[in-house]
Amino acid sequence: MDPLIALTRGAPMSALLLALILAGSLYALARPALLERHLFRPYWLVRRREYHTAITSGFLHADLAHLLFNSFTFWAFGFGLERRIGSAPFLALYALGLLVSDLGTWVAHRHEPEYRSLGASGAILAVLFASILYFPASSLYIVPIPVPIPAPLFAVGYLAYTIWASRQARGRINHDAHLAGALTGIAFVALADPAILAAAFRHFLG
Repeated sequence: MDPLIALTRGAPMSALLLALILAGSLYALARPALLERHLFRPYWLVRRREYHTAITSGFLHADLAHLLFNSFTFWAFGFGLERRIGSAPFLALYALGLLVSDLGTWVAHRHEPEYRSLGASGAILAVLFASILYFPASSLYIVPIPVPIPAPLFAVGYLAYTIWASRQARGRINHDAHLAGALTGIAFVALADPAILAAAFRHFLG
């Protein structure tokens, strides 16, 4: 219990959000009908007034692999970022990341009746990219690459890949939400703490 308390100290919003993601996803994984009701479907958002799915879809996942990956990423970057910027700004960042990623998905897929999306990736990408700006000297590990990748290099590479992938329109990954979430994290820091953004870019440029 003590290690758990130590982990969450100073980061209550991160602990709450992670608990909601884990509990909601694990509960819904065994209930396909529940998952179906909370899918974010851009075409039907206004037509059927499925507005609640813009929020609920961000706390559910369709498979364990996606849930574990998102949960680990959020754990790795969310708690430290909340301690750095405070709980209220952190919650605002997460909420904006979730909603803007939904907006990006809606813009890209609003004419596709069969398109659907689920997961917290957009909000978590906002947290990740904000964290990179606050901690530009950090490094990231990406399976199966066995060496740490400097955060600035990862950020540039990830944005380039996501822009390319979103134009390919292949697979089940919602690259539009990922891109919108990442850009939200950058924009949030630019508006909330422009000095941090300037310092991060100075670090990026060496």
